[in-house]
Amino acid sequence: MSDYSDVGTPVVMPTNIRNLRVDPTGIARVGGEHVERLARHKLRAGDIVYSRRGDVEKCALITENEEGWLCGTGCLLVRVQGPNLDARFLSYLLSRPETRAWISQHAVGATMPNLNTEILREVPVDVPDVKTQCAIAATLGALDDKIGSNRRAVEVLQHTAAALFTRWRSDAVPGVASTFGAYADVYGGATPKTTVPDFWGGGLAWTTPTDVTGLSAPYLFETSRTITDEGLRSCTAVMHPAGTIFMTSRATIGAFAINQVPAATNQGFIAVRPRQEADRYFLFEEMRSRVDEFLDNANGSTFLEISRGRFKELPLEVPEPEAIALLDEQVGPLHRKAAQLALESDRLTALRNALLPELLSGRVRALTEARP
Repeated sequence: MSDYSDVGTPVVMPTNIRNLRVDPTGIARVGGEHVERLARHKLRAGDIVYSRRGDVEKCALITENEEGWLCGTGCLLVRVQGPNLDARFLSYLLSRPETRAWISQHAVGATMPNLNTEILREVPVDVPDVKTQCAIAATLGALDDKIGSNRRAVEVLQHTAAALFTRWRSDAVPGVASTFGAYADVYGGATPKTTVPDFWGGGLAWTTPTDVTGLSAPYLFETSRTITDEGLRSCTAVMHPAGTIFMTSRATIGAFAINQVPAATNQGFIAVRPRQEADRYFLFEEMRSRVDEFLDNANGSTFLEISRGRFKELPLEVPEPEAIALLDEQVGPLHRKAAQLALESDRLTALRNALLPELLSGRVRALTEARP
């Protein structure tokens, strides 16, 4: 949309819906004249926004931080009316696996699931009294507050690391001319036959682009699918040790993750394995800073893809080892702290999701509800 700009009022799109909250990373914005024209789409605290198409199960609660932002065309708005329904509780209720499954089953569209207001109006919900709703929402909200705090801290650490790298690059003495393929080990990926059950569901992490594009921070701890040893041997995929840099190389080019556990990838990746420990964050930040160049070197009629061969040929200026070691001392602790916070958030999210059905069933009582 040509109306978008780098400044102005944020517009919430499906890509900004993450973990029941709005993630403002890379959010689109519109100028003042468009805000007035789109005034009826302004968001209020307590609204719930849904992804209209694709991953139609995604929803996010609008907080005071997003008050006055706009609901994008790719989203649907749910506005809670009346005093007997707590918006925050409803957002948790809508995130239950049973509710998510119902929404997916009733979405329309053969190629891509689509959601509409009629479907949302028919979502079955069973709510307790408002006092219990508020108590459950407060309990789960405390976990979400910590998750949100971690996310903001990770963003600061990421921005700081990128800024330090930019300054380091400008200050570094010109280095030795090389290429990515000459300086690091570069791999592609592969997929075992999906028709062979013995290849799937094993103990080996196998990464797809959605595992990476769905991350709130570029650190991969688990994958949605796993393969067996037999599955790994059946194709050209290889297991990469923790600390390998995964970059998506087709359709979406330039989404990154550093795997924190050994993992293989499908063919939608370029995996860069540093030969020296100190090179990891030099290569990671270098690659993140050159995504536009990677896009310029991509081709394809159906979707853009940068080939592993082309990537390996791209020039890489390598500073002296002492300079790389200095960069590692500066940004390494930032990345390690960010990864630690991201892992903590993943565990808190799992705890929140496990608590919800227990609280709804009454098997566990919310702390505020249990007080006399």
